[in-house]
This record gives sequence, C-alpha cells and structure tokens, in this order.
Amino acid sequence: MERKNKNGKTYLVVGKRKAALRAGKSSSKRAKNVKSAKKDPNKPKRPPSAFFVFLEEFRKVYKQEHPNIKAVSAVGKAGGEKWKSLTDSEKAPYEAKAAKRKSDYEKLMTAYNKKRESSDDEDEEESEKSKSEVHDRDDEIEEEEEEDEEEDEDDD
Repeated sequence: MERKNKNGKTYLVVGKRKAALRAGKSSSKRAKNVKSAKKDPNKPKRPPSAFFVFLEEFRKVYKQEHPNIKAVSAVGKAGGEKWKSLTDSEKAPYEAKAAKRKSDYEKLMTAYNKKRESSDDEDEEESEKSKSEVHDRDDEIEEEEEEDEEEDEDDD
C-alpha cells in the first residue's frame, strides 16, 4: 500500500505481518549461506540397509520385466510393495548381506579414524613447530632492533 508523507513523497507501507515475514526470510537466507563443514572424500560410505540391498537386486529384475518404464519412482514404489509382502524368512538373506556390509563398514571406520587421529597429531606437531619458529623469529627481530637502537645511542 502506498501513502504520501507531508512533503508529498510517496512511500510503501508494509504491514506488520509482511514485515515479520520479510525479516524471517532474510534470516533464513543467512542460515542457508553458512556452509557446513566439508565432507572428507576418504571417509567410507555408510552401508545400505537390508531394504536397499534387496532393492539393488529388485531393480535389475524389474527393469528386465518392464523395459519401457524409466521412472525411478515407479521402481521404488514397486520395490517397497514387494518388500512389504516378503516374509521374514525371505528377507533373511538381505538382512545377512546388510549385516556383513555393516561389519565391513565398521572395520573401515576404525581404520579411517585411526588414520585421521594420527594425521591430526602430526598437524598439531607442525603447528607447534611453526609457532615456535615464529616466536624465535620475533625474538631475533627484537634483538636486532635493540642492537640498532643501542648503536644509534652510541653514535649520539
């Protein structure tokens, strides 16, 4: 809504609700712009659940039976319905494969964490070295400045 002030200039009047919405939008934009920590590409991927192990095999069969259906959602829906209709004994082999993949993943993660901890320790040592080197260099510069001042005083 537009209004005119005493000087005759027009300005836009924003209601309290719209102003509140605009304020909320700007804060959400700021939140989106904040980047989360970057993911480590060397970190092992989490293992699939029993359903996704089943879905890997089901996709192959479904595409052979229905070659004209390209939609991912159709395959997912059909897979979900098939999974629900399976008995526990029919789901058992997929759950066993998922359990094996999970144990492999846990082994990889322990190795990954050990490697990461050792590299973090090395980084800390390097940063401590660099700090001490910086302080040593600062001390040298201070000593040189003091010597220069003493020489200047001697010249006077």
